Amino acid sequence: MTFFQMVASAEERNNSHLCIGLDPKLSQVPQHIQNNQNALFDFCTAIVDATKDLASCYKPQIAYFAAEDACDVLKSLIGYIHETTEIPVVLDAKRGDIDSTTERYAAEAFEVYKADAVTANPYLGIDGIAPFTQYENKGVFVLCKTSNASAPQLQDCVLQNGRRLYEHVAELAATEWNGAGNVGLVVGATMPEEALAVREIVGQMPLLIPGVGAQGGSLERIIAAAAGGGILINSARAINYAGSGEDFAHRARSAAKALRDDINEMARQKNKQVFVSYS
Repeated sequence: MTFFQMVASAEERNNSHLCIGLDPKLSQVPQHIQNNQNALFDFCTAIVDATKDLASCYKPQIAYFAAEDACDVLKSLIGYIHETTEIPVVLDAKRGDIDSTTERYAAEAFEVYKADAVTANPYLGIDGIAPFTQYENKGVFVLCKTSNASAPQLQDCVLQNGRRLYEHVAELAATEWNGAGNVGLVVGATMPEEALAVREIVGQMPLLIPGVGAQGGSLERIIAAAAGGGILINSARAINYAGSGEDFAHRARSAAKALRDDINEMARQKNKQVFVSYS
């Protein structure tokens, strides 16, 4: 089964377009588990256990584990998700380099960590994308229009043909880079007008959409803009840190359920079909 088939199956099973980010920071996990030998693992797996009937995918951010010298925990966490759920895993690594180095990054993501998909940086062109897409059953989400404040410094630059750089990335990702049909795009929820422009360029291509919750993206506006193809709405901090006591996993579940239901209700109100096809 390909990554996008796994996502479609999880979406149907859990009635969900919610991607749950896993961004653990030891200083922020509940105090009652901070001193546990396996604190990060315990924290993340508790959230997975509490939300596995609500998510369409999980997205651990590699930097949060690497900064805690816990890459072994990341491997164990991905293994745990695969063993205890049928939900696919996106490794948020934002890799991209010359082709020989990107080939090693692809092996890292898919052979070492056993992720089902990865995020990739397109700045080096196809050299930084092709080694990932050669794993045809895996997914690759290319950074396109991100939600951070300084993104326009590069992404909004106007090219000679009149298009902005992020629009050019969208076009390449939907055509030259997508020979195996396993490419999606990252488009921030804080950029609904740009998301609409991307959707018009790429058709039904899946969009991974961070920026709802802590970053302040409007759920209503991004669903209206990005509907018409695959949509994965990501939330990490608002779910991970919904509670700080012994009931943190229960509170994470409540936050995840509320967001999942809001996504579905917003789509219904707008009469928008947020899932069309991943094939």
